Amino acid sequence: MANYRICVCFQRRFKVGEAVPPAEVRDMFNKYSEGGSHMSGNQLRKFMCEVQGENVEGEEVVEQVIQKRHHISRFARHNLSLDDFHHYLFSPQLNPPITSQVNQDMTAPLSHYFIYTGHNSYLTGNQLSSDCSDIPIIKALNRGVRVVELDIWPNSNKDDVHVLHGRTLTTPVELIKCLKSIKEHAFTASPYPVIITLEDHLTPDLQAKVAEMLMQTFGDMLFCPNAENLREFPSPEELKYRILISTKPPKEYLEAKSISVNSKKLMKSKDFDEDDSGKEANDVAKTQNGDDTGDSDTNQQSDDDSYDYCSPELCPSAASSYKRLIAIHAGKPKGSLKEALKVENDKVRRLSLSEQSLEKAAESIGTNLIRFTQKNFLRVYPKGTRFNSSNYKPLNGWVHGAQMVAFNMQGYGKYLWLMHGMFRSNGGCGYVKKPNFLMNVGPNNEVFNPKDGLSVKKTLKVKVYMGDGWRMDFKQTHFDLYSPPDFYVRIGIAGVPADEIMKKTKILEDNWIPYWEEEFTFPLTVPELALLRVEVNEYDMSESDDFAGQTCLPVSELKQGIRAVPLYSRKGEKYNSVRLLMRFEFI
Repeated sequence: MANYRICVCFQRRFKVGEAVPPAEVRDMFNKYSEGGSHMSGNQLRKFMCEVQGENVEGEEVVEQVIQKRHHISRFARHNLSLDDFHHYLFSPQLNPPITSQVNQDMTAPLSHYFIYTGHNSYLTGNQLSSDCSDIPIIKALNRGVRVVELDIWPNSNKDDVHVLHGRTLTTPVELIKCLKSIKEHAFTASPYPVIITLEDHLTPDLQAKVAEMLMQTFGDMLFCPNAENLREFPSPEELKYRILISTKPPKEYLEAKSISVNSKKLMKSKDFDEDDSGKEANDVAKTQNGDDTGDSDTNQQSDDDSYDYCSPELCPSAASSYKRLIAIHAGKPKGSLKEALKVENDKVRRLSLSEQSLEKAAESIGTNLIRFTQKNFLRVYPKGTRFNSSNYKPLNGWVHGAQMVAFNMQGYGKYLWLMHGMFRSNGGCGYVKKPNFLMNVGPNNEVFNPKDGLSVKKTLKVKVYMGDGWRMDFKQTHFDLYSPPDFYVRIGIAGVPADEIMKKTKILEDNWIPYWEEEFTFPLTVPELALLRVEVNEYDMSESDDFAGQTCLPVSELKQGIRAVPLYSRKGEKYNSVRLLMRFEFI
């Protein structure tokens, strides 16, 4: 019984019971137990096959449930009661909505995968004044992020290397500290390769120092291609437990055979492939003046002109030692973006675009993006005006084949929930195989065009039965001082524009264990990229509704049948107990 104080003299009392099986679960139990009070292993096996779409040994499931729920020997009981059956269905550990194992082909070239990618991975907060640290890098790696970005600058004495967001008030952290933390935590969550993208603002002598740090820290873990340019990249399977460096080759090395070149002129060349720190700071100033149109992909490189660069002839060995560690070359496109997206037969490279540049390119040359990403890497990064470390819609990058959709992992919000959801795929290993339609080439050399009208491929039917766990994870008065919460569920699809929709259940008043038992259907034109969004809120008549949990699940990996769906906080942290009981069917 829960008591809620109305005033000094009066209290309202509400009964808080235990979660009981919904009507449909009771009907399932009666059907498969053939009207009995217990369900045998064989009967459970039939249920698992016909309803859950799984071919498992019923006796093993019975044993798991009995041991977990009753803590008794497997020899004591060999069947499930209705409450045991419901406990099994409502347990995220025993009956999750997606698999926790790698289930995709990991032997294709690296560019055939979407890769879990961080942006300015060292920042603890906003882009302007937060601390730089190895802590957010460790958190990201432990979550399964596979691409870590470091902006490297000379320290004040120009004799060592710091990681910081240049030309801002962010406090630096030593590069060597970040590298050691990467080595220690790189493969905690996944055995598949970690890529370090370096935004390099260094002099050649410090580039040589970085090369030495990388070799001493990672040793044989570093993947250094023998050939200067790879025609095709190895697979994630071949690169297990390896560290890859991605950055631009040193200009000093590339120009070594040229007659003396003014290094400052080199540093001011225009480049699409620059996530520009100085430009981002300038963008913030524009934002504060109401201008949100900045685009950093075509602006000058942000290396400080005051640095005293040595000439190419004096530094070839230093540049060479740095260059040979670069596994994925960040190319320097010349001319238009269309020219930059031309596919070269003899090498694989990486190109970076801001989110605005991607939008413009998608509008005019979307098929060029897809053709480019069938072999090469495309990285998309947040526009510089996102000084509060917010994020952008990731689907536009994925539908155009971009492997590295870079996100500020230290923030939170709807778009980051989508990123978390996408990379729950494939066992959470940080690599998700791109759908075949993004890799296919037709008889006339045509590729997928996102602008083409698409027909419905399949329809997802979702039933939301009930929810529980808030009474364990939240204080009694967290949602309402005077009564139990009034929960409702928002549910829908994030994906291509034709598939996107949000719906909601009715509001259930004064109930810690709500039973909605409502069904929704979602026609899908591109189910391969669709994400199921689930968000629970608590209705508040006088103020904005209170957040009560969320999750995002890849539709392509949903297990059919009745499943327990765990919910997460705004920051993407899993609640201990909060979960929904749902059913998924494809029709």
